[in-house]
Formats: sequence, structure tokens, C-alpha cells
Amino acid sequence: MLAMVRRHCQHILAQLPGHRMLALDVLRGLTITAMILVNNPGSWSYVYAPLRHAEWHGWTVTDLIFPFFIVIVGISIQLSLAKPTLTNSAFNKIEQLKQGLIRSAKLYVLGLFLVLFYYNFRDVNYSYIEQKLMTLRAFGVLQRIAVVYFFSLVIALYCGTRGRIFAAIGLTIIYLAAMYKLPYQSEYGTEFVGLFEFGNSFAAWLDHTILGASHVYYRSATPFAFDPEGLWSTLPAIVSCISGLLIAQWLQADRTLVAKVRGLALFGVVAVWIAEFWHYGLPINKSLWTPSFVLLSSGYCALALAACIWLCDIKRYRLWSAPFIVFGANAILFFMFAGVAARALGMISIGESSLHSWLYNTIYQPLFGDYNGSLAFALSFLALSYILMYSCYKRGYIFKV
Repeated sequence: MLAMVRRHCQHILAQLPGHRMLALDVLRGLTITAMILVNNPGSWSYVYAPLRHAEWHGWTVTDLIFPFFIVIVGISIQLSLAKPTLTNSAFNKIEQLKQGLIRSAKLYVLGLFLVLFYYNFRDVNYSYIEQKLMTLRAFGVLQRIAVVYFFSLVIALYCGTRGRIFAAIGLTIIYLAAMYKLPYQSEYGTEFVGLFEFGNSFAAWLDHTILGASHVYYRSATPFAFDPEGLWSTLPAIVSCISGLLIAQWLQADRTLVAKVRGLALFGVVAVWIAEFWHYGLPINKSLWTPSFVLLSSGYCALALAACIWLCDIKRYRLWSAPFIVFGANAILFFMFAGVAARALGMISIGESSLHSWLYNTIYQPLFGDYNGSLAFALSFLALSYILMYSCYKRGYIFKV
């Protein structure tokens, strides 16, 4: 059995193009795997603490997953711009912006598709138009990636290193100035300023005012409904992506792999230390995507990438990485498949319950217990997803937007 697994992993590694950065593929795969794992428990009532998001201020390992992906997007942008086929001409930049805008639009539409892909067949009174179309959530994971990708591409194309650093600092200052200084009012005329509370911040007020309470994730939040992937928190999310641009520049410089790993590790440790210290003044908060959260998540991403480079490229310990290469190579397809499959499990009925609930209550919970059964369900979901993703990988099919 072990020999078969070993041969399987060797076959995957043998298919890798020689020019690809293995560590980045592995980190992307680890990130998307973790994202799907935490999004698909057997029961949301039984999830181990590290696999949950922080209730508000603070963080868990799960809170780092999405910003890791954002940083990786920045790294990928910079690496793609360094291809020899690309030039720095104004015409070429405009063409790349057009392609980037199309790519962003596709990502945004895919995000909307996942929002709309649901129907409650068990409720005879369910109205798709009223309960889905009329309450369409405007933003989400893919929608945020779409917006962040495009604006980061603009910065990457037209700003050098100093410009990127100034852009990151400028966006951070603009974000904090509004969060701390701009007053806002509730519908009853109560004025607030400088709050970072659940449902009560400048970011929440902006979402509530522009997007509307029925088009955000936290619709029942008071006094303002808001979205964790909302409007104002997108500014520091772009800063996270810029950190990916700068990390990629460090990797592209003419230095040894050991020096690159040391630099990434140093940046990671310093960034995390500053973020944790800053937390006492500016709370680390994923939903608000505070600058302290940007530093924390970018720092840990740099540490994770350093570890992947050290393991895969310096020590040459690669067999363990094979499944994550498969998942990472088709990250968007994996995310879309997982989203559609999870919703389908919730729509298909068995008796009075969904297929998802029936599987957990009938098979996983009796066999493994509450928490372990919920985790086993998520792992089984990953295993079945791997079969499909490996089939695509083996045939060379990569879903691109």
C-alpha cells in the first residue's frame, strides 16, 4: 500500500513543468485544501476550535487561510509579469489590463453563481426569486479575489518597488483615517465614530448604506448589517496582495535559496511580532481586515512559504507535497466543485433531511462521534474531491479564468 502511494506521488511530481515554482504550488494547494476542509464539516455544531473563525477580535489558524490565498495571488501576479514574452510597453500594459479585467469579471460571475446555486426543495413555500435573487449577496470570497486581483495588477504594472510600498502605506492610512475619524449615524440619528465592533464600525455602516442589509452576509447585525468581504475592508485586502508582490520580488532577486528563505523567515517573524504588539491598539480582525491582521497573515504566509521552499527545494523532501500540487494546480476548479457539491448535498432530500445531514447523522456520527465524525465527513469530502482533481491533473486539464 505504501509503495503504491509512493509511486502515485512520484508520478505527480514527474508531471510538473520544470519552470514552475514547486513551493508556491504546494502552498497554494495547502491553502485551498485547508479552505475546503473548514468549509465542509459534517455539522457546524461540532467543529474543533482551530477549524473555526475567531468570534470577533483575535484569530485562529482558520482565519489565516483566505489572506494566504490573497498573498499568493500577489505572488502569482508578479511572477507572471516576469515572463520573457511580456514587455513593458504602454500598449502591452493596456492589453494586460484588459485581460486582467476580463479575468476579474469571470471570477466575480463565478462567485455570484455560487451564491445563486441553491434551492430549498424541502420548503413548499420557498421562493427563489424573493429569497435568493432579491437578497443576492454582492460580495464573497471569489468576488473579493476578483476586485483585489485587478487593482493589484494595476499597481504591479505601473508601480516599482517604492510605488508599491507607498501604495500599501497609502491604502492603510486611508482605511484607518476613515475607521477612526469619519463619523456615521444610525437610522435613529445616533452618531458613532472610531468603533471596531461587530455591526458597528465605519466599514459596517458603509456596507449597510451602499449594499443594503439584505445583500450582505451578516444581515441581522445591529445597528448595521455588514459583509466580512465588504467594501471598505477591500482596501487592506489589496495591501495583503501587494505584500505578495513584494515577496515575489524578493524571490526573483539574484540570491541563493538559503538567503531567500532566511529573508522570508525574518520578515515573517518581524511582521507577526509587530502585529501581535499592535493588536493591543488596533485589534487583529479578519472581518474588518485590519492592518494588524494584514501584517499577521502576510507574516505567517511568508513563514509558510519559507518552510515549503526549505522542505521542497533545499532538503528535497517532496513526496508529501504531491496531493497539494494536484489541488493547487486547479485551485479555482476545486473551489467551484466544492461549492457546488456542498450545496447539492444540502439540496438533495432524504426523508425530512438533506443528504448532507443524513450522511452525518446516519454514518459519520454513529461511527466516530460528534466532533470526530464532523471532521471525518470533511476529510471524506476532500478524498472524493481528490479523485476528481487528480483525474483533471492527469489529463492536463487546468481550469483557468
